[in-house]
Amino acid sequence: MTRTGTSVRRLLAATLTALATAAAGLVATATPAAAATTPGIDVSHYQGAINWTSVRNAGIQFAFIKATEGTSYKDPRFNTNYVAAYNAGVIRGAYHFARPNISSGAVQANYLASNGGAWSADSRTLPAALDLEANPYAGGYCYGKTTSGMRAWVQDFLNTYRSRTGRYAVIYTTTSWWNQCTGNWTAPWANHPLWIARWSSTVGTLPAGAPFWSFWQYTDRGSVPGISGAVDRNYWNGDRSRLIALANNT
Repeated sequence: MTRTGTSVRRLLAATLTALATAAAGLVATATPAAAATTPGIDVSHYQGAINWTSVRNAGIQFAFIKATEGTSYKDPRFNTNYVAAYNAGVIRGAYHFARPNISSGAVQANYLASNGGAWSADSRTLPAALDLEANPYAGGYCYGKTTSGMRAWVQDFLNTYRSRTGRYAVIYTTTSWWNQCTGNWTAPWANHPLWIARWSSTVGTLPAGAPFWSFWQYTDRGSVPGISGAVDRNYWNGDRSRLIALANNT
């Protein structure tokens, strides 16, 4: 995702595994596209002004939009993007960039839920995503937490978000970060959709215990009409009707 610049993301990409083992149910192809996938993007203020009608007309069907980070930051373009995406017919969801070393998970989940991460069954609003990845600030790759400490923080966030919204949050992560920082934790995948980041033509090995991926961010250098410059491109592992079912919790 785009936050503090591309250098951190390039470094993260270099650490991702080169294995090409596909997740269950994924048909490996020469390109990321597969018959039962639905195209989407994720954006923040780094993309500048977005023409969401052009984005939708180009075939993009969903978008995760940065809402919050930590305990006090709200993306300055979130409100505009979130409403305009909805009005253009794009199924949208908010995402929160986690800062596990500055507050409890509950505090950050409440901040997200109160600043754009709420949910309603309107066929166009996805449960929000928790963005968990390498720390781009001071404090170490895993935010200075032990694996047990990270598990406790994530669970605190997930429990609080579900209490506030009635939904299981999506979890965005990389296999390398998840396995290292949570100690191969498997419990969340029983309920929480996996949004895997791997910039490649194959999804690769999934985090420990994940039976399949729900969303896949396969490049950070995509091009979409209506957006100036590069944008993250994603797939939903299913057709649009199944994505609407996730949005409506049906």
